[in-house]
Amino acid sequence: MPTATEVLKKEHQAILKMVEASEAVAGRLRQGEKIRPEILNTIQEFFQIFADQCHHGKEEDIFYPLLEARGVPKTGGPLGVMFDEHEQGRALVRRMRQASEAYASGAESSGQGWGQATEEYATLLRSHIYKEDMVLFPMAERVLSSSELERVAEDFEKLEVEKMGAGTHERLHAKMARLLEEVYAVK
Repeated sequence: MPTATEVLKKEHQAILKMVEASEAVAGRLRQGEKIRPEILNTIQEFFQIFADQCHHGKEEDIFYPLLEARGVPKTGGPLGVMFDEHEQGRALVRRMRQASEAYASGAESSGQGWGQATEEYATLLRSHIYKEDMVLFPMAERVLSSSELERVAEDFEKLEVEKMGAGTHERLHAKMARLLEEVYAVK
C-alpha cells in the first residue's frame, strides 16, 4: 500500500506533465497559432478537476488537518502558505476557464489571456509542488507514523470516490494521455 506522500507525489508528476503541455499550448497561442478550443478547455478542466478537486481536496480535507493536529502550524506556517497558494491557483484556473470560453466563442484574442493565466499558474504550481515535495512531505513523514501515512492514503481513495465518483481518476488520466498525444503530435 502506498503512503499518503507517495500518492501525492505521484499526482504531482501527472500535474507537472499537464503544466508542460499547457505551456506548450500557451507558446503556440503567443505565436498566433490557432488551437482547437477543446484543447484549452480540456487543460483547464484537468487543472480544475484533477489538480484542485481531487489532489488539493485530499490535502485540504484530510492531509493538512492531520498535520495541523500534529503541531504543524497553519497560521504563519507552511500549511497556511499551501492553502493560500491553492486559492491563488483557483483564481488562475477561473481566468483560464473564462478565456477558454471566450476563445471557443470566437474571441481569438482571449487565447492570449488563456496563455498568460496558464503561464502564471505553471509558475505557481512548480513552486508549490517543490515546497510540498521538498519541505512539507518530509516534515509529514517525520510527524506521522508509517501506518498513519498508509491509513491517510486509504482515506484519499475513499474521498476520491465520494467527491468525484468511482473511476473518475482513471478517466482523467486517460483523457490526459490523449491530450498529451495531441498537443505534442500537432506542430
